[in-house]
Amino acid sequence: MTTKTRVCILSDTHTETPHPAPLIHKPYRHPLPKADIFLHAGDLTKVGREAEHQTIIAMLKQDVDAELKIVIAGNHDLTHDRNYYAERGGRWHGSARREDSEVIRALYTNQSAREAGIVYMEEEVRTFTLKNGAKVTVYASPYTPEFCGWAFGYERDEDRFNPNTAPIASSVNQWVPDFPGVDIMVTHGPPAGILDKINWGQSVGCENLLKACRRAKPRLHVFGHIHEAYGAVRRDWSIDKNSEIEKEDREVVMNNRRRYIDVSSGAEEPLRYGEETLFVNASIVTLSYSADNAPWVVDLDLPVA
Repeated sequence: MTTKTRVCILSDTHTETPHPAPLIHKPYRHPLPKADIFLHAGDLTKVGREAEHQTIIAMLKQDVDAELKIVIAGNHDLTHDRNYYAERGGRWHGSARREDSEVIRALYTNQSAREAGIVYMEEEVRTFTLKNGAKVTVYASPYTPEFCGWAFGYERDEDRFNPNTAPIASSVNQWVPDFPGVDIMVTHGPPAGILDKINWGQSVGCENLLKACRRAKPRLHVFGHIHEAYGAVRRDWSIDKNSEIEKEDREVVMNNRRRYIDVSSGAEEPLRYGEETLFVNASIVTLSYSADNAPWVVDLDLPVA
């Protein structure tokens, strides 16, 4: 038995909060779409300053209307990668202006955040039960292939997502579960070949993450990181082929302040769970870091607790 559940998705806000409501030419504006679950796939900030995090926390508390608000970090959220920041934070913030990573982490995990429905996840699996009766199991990871010395990086020959015994993977906290162990995956970066092309056409997604997705077959996989690859596709695992989601009319997107996909049982083309995954690159900012992309809203079926 399943129940229809609404998910609102953002990524790569880089401290940009929704535009004022009167700016009707901007789809990312007040009020954000209401949902049962809200997902933010990382790069909350520009460089992880406490003031930036305070801005995002205020947005999560005041502007996000959802029962459950799941948040992960990205490579720009330097202070969330505590080991990285302890060793290399001075490169970005200078030794005289270093931030306190524990204070920043507490913004997302303290009682005030919990009361607002905020759940910060970092390379782990958690299961939640919603008021509509849905039970959702989420895998999360902020890690992406190493890029210019930013946070949460790993070498491409390291497999953080699939069970293995290689010493290089000894720091992994949680593998991606086998099917049907996870309903939603939230990673900062894309899997290889799925909404991962940079501006000059090269695919930069992770092969090991794709391998994990093929093994887990989640209902929904959300990410960002590659700003110019914003979009959504359905992946048919039987033929390993993507099909693009039909684009909505621009005026409809602007009026509704979101891109919308219905893959629930009542849709024209319901998601075939176990055979398909819906992938969403939800980067709010463009390649030029302008907050011009629309949030995504997805209706999908989740198992009843």
